[in-house]
Amino acid sequence: MAVFTSVTEDDARALLQRYQLGELVALRGITAGIENTNYFLDTTQGAYVLTLFEVLTAEQLPFYIELMHHLAGRGVPVPEPQTLLDGTRLTSLNGKPAAIVTRLSGGYEPEPGPAHCALAGQTLARAHLAAQDFPIRQPNLRGLDWWKATAPALAPFLDDGQAALLRNTLDEQIAFAATDAPAKLPFGPAHCDLFRDNVLFDGTFESPHMGGFIDFYFAGCDTWLFDVAVSVNDWCIHRATGAFVRRRLEAWLQAYHAVRPFTDEERAAWPAMLRAAALRFWISRLYDFHLPRPAQTLKPHDPRHFERILRLRTDQPAPALPRP
Repeated sequence: MAVFTSVTEDDARALLQRYQLGELVALRGITAGIENTNYFLDTTQGAYVLTLFEVLTAEQLPFYIELMHHLAGRGVPVPEPQTLLDGTRLTSLNGKPAAIVTRLSGGYEPEPGPAHCALAGQTLARAHLAAQDFPIRQPNLRGLDWWKATAPALAPFLDDGQAALLRNTLDEQIAFAATDAPAKLPFGPAHCDLFRDNVLFDGTFESPHMGGFIDFYFAGCDTWLFDVAVSVNDWCIHRATGAFVRRRLEAWLQAYHAVRPFTDEERAAWPAMLRAAALRFWISRLYDFHLPRPAQTLKPHDPRHFERILRLRTDQPAPALPRP
């Protein structure tokens, strides 16, 4: 959530004329993240987030906007897209597609404990089940096809060991996709980017309460197991090393499993899926670090973090998924 496109207070006031959200009180750019332009937008009626989409097109966006609307309507704590006077939930501002969503309460926990992990796992399982009847289908745009297309551009920035790791892992994922195993995995709308800074909590550290999931703009239809792997590769690790913290991991997986039990097919695919999740973010961080787009407040992440995680998921046995 960097600032690529400037929005003035006059721009925001004009935008609010298309809604029934009150008058502008404050507008402040959000500096975290790397994909879209985001502002905190306070009005006389409430607190919101204004997003200008820098990469996703107006044709792609209904999936994300309507998915959040769908989940919010089923009681899953997510930002709710606001409806314009014309009945739609997507508009444009300064030449970019734009939307306003409710701002959830709470803050993210940089060092979650088992209680935070359990709440996150439970809520992700609820979101997966709630999205089963969502009618719009759109693939994960940062899935295997994107990995294959992006990897060649990264070659000049890799040493021999890094190049071999990327090539070998990508070859494994291509081979896995060619089998009948993926078709046997539970599948549907997935967040695909549920890092710890995309979940908000109220309450105390010892007794947290779920505030909600944010930043759905990498979501897509994928195996739900991939969504779980992305999540635990961030939530349940020592940041410095990428190694799993067992108490966090067990809490996360058991809480998810209690809502949507894992299948035997998912247990078999789990080691490869953990590597797929690490590969996806190593590739994207390499790309953003070495081939960045201009932004006023862009802060690219260090790609070495996910290189370390991928090496661990390659060299060490995967922890087992829960069983009934």
